[in-house]
Amino acid sequence: MVRTVDHSSRRKAVLAATINKYIKQASPVASEDIADEFDLSSATIRNIFVELEQDGYLAHPYTSGGRMPTNKGYRYYVDFLTSQIELLDAEKEPIIREYSKQIDRLEDALEKTSELISAVTHYAGIVYLPQWQDKIFYNGISFILDQPEFHDFERMRHLIRMIENKRQLLEIINRDIADSVKIYIGEELDCPEMETCSLVVSTCRLKNKPAGRLAVLGPMRMEYNRIIPTLEYISEVFNEALSRI
Repeated sequence: MVRTVDHSSRRKAVLAATINKYIKQASPVASEDIADEFDLSSATIRNIFVELEQDGYLAHPYTSGGRMPTNKGYRYYVDFLTSQIELLDAEKEPIIREYSKQIDRLEDALEKTSELISAVTHYAGIVYLPQWQDKIFYNGISFILDQPEFHDFERMRHLIRMIENKRQLLEIINRDIADSVKIYIGEELDCPEMETCSLVVSTCRLKNKPAGRLAVLGPMRMEYNRIIPTLEYISEVFNEALSRI
């Protein structure tokens, strides 16, 4: 009996595996790195790589190197290849514990939330509430600068300057959000200083009305399948905390 191959599904699986591997190792992925996952030869994986590269999902940075995701590849990964994952109770518990503590001042809640986002995601946590004098609370910039993408001094300097420019950062995080969470990847941020970054933004609500923004800023090579549900859950618990202040 001849075995039929769903080539489209296999391409998607190879793309997802390649992006997952790149997120973990921060270096171009060779065909040998993932061939065993599919019980396929390296040559077959290379052929799929060529197709994905021709379609704009992968890039080939060196003549003899592996592949890495493009902006389009990450976007497809986020939109179609990462399923919605619920946080485990063990992952929710430290978040619940932080917000179960008495919080009497709004400023304390905002500062605590930016610290918590950063601590849980290991990226930069950003909180903005327009009712609080247009002030932005952010923590964890050092987490971003620890990433290999930002070991270049000029890139690091431009990123820090942009973050400290409150007006520019507010323009980005206050763009309209149709969904509960919005993801801006690389060039979608329309900000040269952040072209190697991604920004995940959630709307926080007070009495069922939009009240501000919570965000995670990190490299394009961030763990979207972990970051997205984490930010959604923190937003949910933060909304409840705001109602008690």
